[in-house]
Formats: sequence, C-alpha cells, structure tokens
Amino acid sequence: MFDPAPVKSVSTPFGAVVGQDRLKEALLTVVTDDGLDGLLVTGEKGTAKSTLVRGLADLLPDQRAIADCPYACPPDDWSRQCESCRERASYPVETRSVPLVTLPLGASRDRVVGTLSVSDALDGEASFDPVLLARANRGLLYVDEVNLLDDHLVDVLLDAAASGENRVERDGVSVSHPAEFTLVGTMNPEEGDLRPQLRDRFALSVEVEGEPDVEDRVAIIESDLEDATPTDDDTDVHRERLRSASDLIGDVTLTDEQKHEIAALCLDAGVDGHRGDIATARAARALAALDGRPTGTGGDIRRAAEYALTHRVRSTPFADAPDADDVRDARFDDASEADPSDGEEADADEASDRRTDPADYAGAA
Repeated sequence: MFDPAPVKSVSTPFGAVVGQDRLKEALLTVVTDDGLDGLLVTGEKGTAKSTLVRGLADLLPDQRAIADCPYACPPDDWSRQCESCRERASYPVETRSVPLVTLPLGASRDRVVGTLSVSDALDGEASFDPVLLARANRGLLYVDEVNLLDDHLVDVLLDAAASGENRVERDGVSVSHPAEFTLVGTMNPEEGDLRPQLRDRFALSVEVEGEPDVEDRVAIIESDLEDATPTDDDTDVHRERLRSASDLIGDVTLTDEQKHEIAALCLDAGVDGHRGDIATARAARALAALDGRPTGTGGDIRRAAEYALTHRVRSTPFADAPDADDVRDARFDDASEADPSDGEEADADEASDRRTDPADYAGAA
C-alpha cells in the first residue's frame, strides 16, 4: 500500500551540527519561500552536507492536505489538485509535516515516476502505482551526489520541474498527477559536474568546506565520540525561526529601488535569462523574514545574490565570465560611496549582514 508520508529518521539533529552556518541559512531560506525551487549544495566530502539536509526534516512546518490522496493535494487550492480530488464534492483533511523524500542514485525510472499497468485498459481503466515524485509533491526531493544521477532520471526531474506535474505513458495510455517540489541536491565537484540544464533549475546554491577553526574541529570530534544526546542542540530554535519566517514571508516587501538594484546586479554578472533576478529577490525576502523583518535591506540582497548568482555565473562556458562575488561587491561598494551620508540604512544593512543569533528566538520556542 502506498504510504503518503515519508518516515523521518534523523541521526544528528540539525541544531547539533557544529558550524556550517551558511549551509544552515541556505536550507532555511529555500524552505521559507516555496517559490525558491531548489538548492544545490557543493563541497568536499565529509562536511555534513547530507547530515544537515536530512536533519532539516525535523524542522519542516505543517501543511493541510487531503488525507486519502496519494499526492496530498491542498484542500483549498483547486488549481493544484489532481483530477480525482477536483471531481470530489468533499474529502477528509489532515495536517502533516512538509515531506522530505530521498531519491536514491540507483533508483529505477519506475520507482521515481510510478508504474502504469495497462492490463485493464480495454475496460477504460489503467492501474497506476504512485511512488517518489508523488510522495514529494508539495515537499522537498533530496538527491545525494546529484551530479552522478543517471541522465534518464535527470530528464524526468527536468520535465517535472518545468511542468509541475509527472506524466507517465505506456502503450497509448497516459496518467498524470501534480509534482511540485523543491529540489535539494548535494555533490562533490571532484566527482563530476552537473548538466547545465539541471544546474539552472536550482534557484540557490551554497559551497561548503571543512571548519577552519581548531576548536570547532575538536567539537566535531567530541560530538562524534559521545554516545549521549548532544548538549549543544538548538534545533527547536531553528524550528521556531523557520515557522515565524513562513508566517511572515507573505508580508515582506522590497522597494522599487531594491528591485532595480537586483536587476542591475544580474545584468552586470551576465547571468542568462531572468531566473537569477527572481531567485535573488525571493531569497532577499526570505532572509528578511528569517531575521524577523517586514522589509528587505541591502544586506539581504548581498547575501541573496551570493546564494542565487554564483552557480549561474560559473556555469558559463566562457573563460572570461565575471566572478559573481566580485560583481556583487563592486556594485554595493559603488552604491555606498555614492551616498556616504546614508548612515541609517548602512547600519541596517550591517545588522542584516550579521547572521541572526538563534538565541533571539529562544523565548518564542
């Protein structure tokens, strides 16, 4: 029988992982705004990439879903429901956590898209068994070593990401269902690169490396050697921060000037299309929401551009492509020099540049 909700199994809690603050922030950012359709995590092996992604499962907020639907359709949005739910006059509703579904590297195509039996097709009915893409609808789909994913599965993900649905065809019979998901992929660049089409489907990216501080490395050793539950675990604080941000994100605004700044920054960086602009704007809003602010700042845009543009610029085939970090820093430095009297905004930007202290949310948790 189909299990509509994946089982959560977390070995190390999200908040117990030592360091990797940028990766933690990027994960929280991509979950805060459903419009951010993916996060690519790159870095050397052994840097807690997979651990933090899996630990994210315990932080994800709740969502309302049609209880007996294999795709967990939203009860209040007819446009995102499957054909079966649209035809029903009433249905049971439940509250569940946003799913985090893992796509194994060795998965077959049928395990990803589902199996379609046409044995009863002469009677006008075909039997469809929904699997991974169905479970990931309205949630996160995680692929470890995404750069090693077989090409035929990459094609499946690209089709679903572009259309928002999964379509399975066999012997002239076709079945489709909603498949809207946030794609999270981790990879070690030393083992190969991504196809450009798939890389472009990640709204954000973050690069991680081993902790450079000796004391942090000692803390990592101690956390692994201790069998007891970690004493330094702020998972509950991160969960509350994410919940608050999800409630606030719809009210966060960017000024017209900030939108123009984002557009000019993307032009200077030479990114193709408009996905970089949109991802930067959405990430800036999400970062403001995570910091508990209803308006974005220049500091939010700086951090958002770091996540949204780096992988797009570096994926260009031309050797003389601009460096995203250099373009971002140059533009913001020029803006600062052009208006040195704007002290209040500079102070706000400086505050947003600093990572929010999780202790600020301890009272709410």
